[in-house]
Amino acid sequence: MARIAGVDLPKDKRIQIGLRYIFGIGPFIADRILDKTGIDPDTRVNQLVDSDVAKLRAVIENDYTVEGALRGEISMNIKRLIDIGSYRGLRHRRGLPVRGQRTKTNARTRKGPRRAVGGLKRKPAGAK
Repeated sequence: MARIAGVDLPKDKRIQIGLRYIFGIGPFIADRILDKTGIDPDTRVNQLVDSDVAKLRAVIENDYTVEGALRGEISMNIKRLIDIGSYRGLRHRRGLPVRGQRTKTNARTRKGPRRAVGGLKRKPAGAK
């Protein structure tokens, strides 16, 4: 089993697809990495030789920011926007959509579930 950047790659998938399991590597970057290392994209992860895994690991560590470092960088960028008080930072702080989407309807993912207006109605004491 190949372990790169702290992620166990799925054994039975092609290496071109398996690399995408690493946070920060998508289709384009996966193809670029395979071109640099000279590994065939159709090779299965379980067919990789140790030298191939070492090549992949070296290219990813030297040329790309992935996993924990990338997550930290993203969170620091958001924190910077919040600290300087930019419009985007305010939207992050309030938990609203950042990129200009409408909020009168939709935006439920960012805003969370609907809040009940006026509270819950109580049932009368004798009713079931």
